[in-house]
Amino acid sequence: MTTPSNNTPASAAEESVKPSNFLRQIIESDLEKGSYASRKWNGAPGNAAHQQAGLPDPAKIRTRFPPEPNGYLHVGHAKSICLNFGLAQDYDGVCHLRFDDTNPEKESQEYVDAIMEAVHWLGFDYRSSFGGKEETHLYFASNYFEDMYAAAVYLIEQGLAYVDEQSPEDMRKNRGDFGTPGLNSPFRSRSVAENLARFTEMREGKLADGAAVLRAKIDMAHPNINMRDPAIYRIRRAHHHNTGDAWCIYPMYTFAHPIEDALENITHSICTLEFEDQRPFYDWLMEHLTAGGIVNTPPPHQHEFARLNLTYVVTSKRKLKQLVDDNHVSGWDDPRMPTLAGLRRRGYTPAAIRLFCERIGVTKADSWIDYGTLEGALRDALDPVAPRAMAVLDPLKVTITNWDEVMGAGFLDECKAPVHPHHPDMGQRTMRMGKHVWVEREDFMEVPSKGYFRLFPPHASPTSNPPGQRKDGNKVRLKYGHVVECTGYEKDADGKVTEVFVSLIPDTKSGTPGADSVKVKGVIGWVGAEDGVQAEVRLYDRLFTEAQPDAGGRDFLTVLNPDSLKVVQGWVEPSVAQAGAESHFQFERLGYFATDRVDHCNGKVVLNRVSGLKDSWGK
Repeated sequence: MTTPSNNTPASAAEESVKPSNFLRQIIESDLEKGSYASRKWNGAPGNAAHQQAGLPDPAKIRTRFPPEPNGYLHVGHAKSICLNFGLAQDYDGVCHLRFDDTNPEKESQEYVDAIMEAVHWLGFDYRSSFGGKEETHLYFASNYFEDMYAAAVYLIEQGLAYVDEQSPEDMRKNRGDFGTPGLNSPFRSRSVAENLARFTEMREGKLADGAAVLRAKIDMAHPNINMRDPAIYRIRRAHHHNTGDAWCIYPMYTFAHPIEDALENITHSICTLEFEDQRPFYDWLMEHLTAGGIVNTPPPHQHEFARLNLTYVVTSKRKLKQLVDDNHVSGWDDPRMPTLAGLRRRGYTPAAIRLFCERIGVTKADSWIDYGTLEGALRDALDPVAPRAMAVLDPLKVTITNWDEVMGAGFLDECKAPVHPHHPDMGQRTMRMGKHVWVEREDFMEVPSKGYFRLFPPHASPTSNPPGQRKDGNKVRLKYGHVVECTGYEKDADGKVTEVFVSLIPDTKSGTPGADSVKVKGVIGWVGAEDGVQAEVRLYDRLFTEAQPDAGGRDFLTVLNPDSLKVVQGWVEPSVAQAGAESHFQFERLGYFATDRVDHCNGKVVLNRVSGLKDSWGK
């Protein structure tokens, strides 16, 4: 049975009892009634004769995740992955990874490899082990082309399909619309023999691309336009990533998909709502192919759920490919992309995405999920496990003017801090403080605003203080270190503050008996100039400025966020520099960050901001 395979710690919420939904209710009802108990499985996909020669199927249910390898998986696919693999896991079943590779012009091995990597990274496996027998359920629709061809021939023989040689324009015109029934094709009355001969010629490459299609013969006046003799095969001379040039005709998706499900013994074929109108054809095809003994019985049944609509992203593969091809992003794995590769590179974890999918639930009603829900799942997944660290992203130099006098010239004072404040077992980290440290520029103000308790110099008191009263510079604690008092600052010719001067107050180091001898209201982060490490920090934000970038047919490129990426040079404490790629940290006061999985390496620290500490978008 399929189980999560990654070692990322899951949150307590993810491990809790799964909430019920309509799909679980359907499955539980089917199991109670024994709807699929009679099915047999012969160890691999195959037609009815193949499966009937096998043993009773050990999997109580079979689901499938069937991506088309024409792009990288995105966050919407994550919902389908978690749903299909999760249901199989929870009901002692198995989930197949099947590539619906019936459209060779848009598919490639690159996408196949990327999809397999994403499924594994998300924490799922398509292997099963029933009774000690290991099976790998990785399948390709293109391996079933002969079965699909045989099914098409059977339909022709039963008078249920015909070769249509109308032009594409005439086919569209004669299809009718919602208020007008369609017109029968002049080729609809061909004999079985004529259709078989012409279909054979299609396969043998004797007809030009677009010269003919094979159509199911159903009802040109059907109220569901999808049932008006849908095309099930077309001629397309294109090299296929798996079958090469063996075929010049390819099945249409709506024809291929039900057959793939049936060959694989799928019980519950779970699709998004846009396929709801196609279900009557799915059922029509299964009815005729099971009656003819072509595929196993009972046949699979299609169930639809609402797809994921996430604000501030687009999930159309065509539009995502346009972003890549037109260099609006650096690639499919750009951390601003909603692809799983992009989310992974940004710093999202499998546990975070699984938690997000769990939280949004499964319904049959379309709705929009706020992007903040995804970020919230990330924060909740990382908060219990992410090591803490200090970083400075907008550095301002601070000089402790009396350091040599108090601590000794050249002395570096070791300051200890917990790796995680709630998990002592994670140990401690060490930073060294010397005469010079870096702090955030916002931690100093020449003239403090009301309620500002960080660094400010003498005589910088608010105007409400009595005239002539001297105001000392503010005292703050350098977190995990000493208390210092601001004594002055320097500016450059442009009026920008370049250096702040402070005086260390002796015997106030954190963790020592005198630490509380001086009360302060402000505590600020810092990185030592002597042992801090410079880092390239990529500050990512949402790719679009509008919640629904392509709403109303709008050109989504017109609402690209010009500030979706800012790159700064910051400083981080040594523990960050020692971490490998794809390591996660909570930088105190700044948010959650991850070392870049591609560019971070020994001697070069590269960090991506995954999320702030709270949702601050638009605030």
